[in-house]
Amino acid sequence: MTARRAGAAESPDAKQGLDQSCLEHVLGYQLAQANVPIRKVFLKHIGEPLQLSTVEFTVLSLVAHNSGVTPKQLSQALAVSAPNITTLLDRLEQRELLTRVRSETDRRAQEIHLTRKGSALARKAIEVSRTMELDVLRHLTEAERGILVELLQKVARHRRV
Repeated sequence: MTARRAGAAESPDAKQGLDQSCLEHVLGYQLAQANVPIRKVFLKHIGEPLQLSTVEFTVLSLVAHNSGVTPKQLSQALAVSAPNITTLLDRLEQRELLTRVRSETDRRAQEIHLTRKGSALARKAIEVSRTMELDVLRHLTEAERGILVELLQKVARHRRV
């Protein structure tokens, strides 16, 4: 596995590539390397055209599929501190993508709902997300893509927060 910048001038060392074998056993390193092209695809298809960060996309998607979700639930699902979730929700609310309303069943709790604008943006972003990574993963069979996702979900499910 070699890492080279696109357009970098060929040096004698560049022809040989960088020996990264010392990190082959480090899952975090492999995930970070795999994330490089995935982030580029996200930015190209969702981030720049729809003006959404990955965490904003994630929140809109989760709220779209879990209407009435609470900030605490989002905080736990994303492993993000309560103050950071509040800041993120403030930003999305300022953009008129979501609203926070008091729960009818527990007046201490807030529920998060998408606005019409937020629902439309979430629908569009989710639709784009269904196919945007196919080119990056074209060298994997459909079965391999399924296994990859399944294994990553298994690792994520057993995280210690």
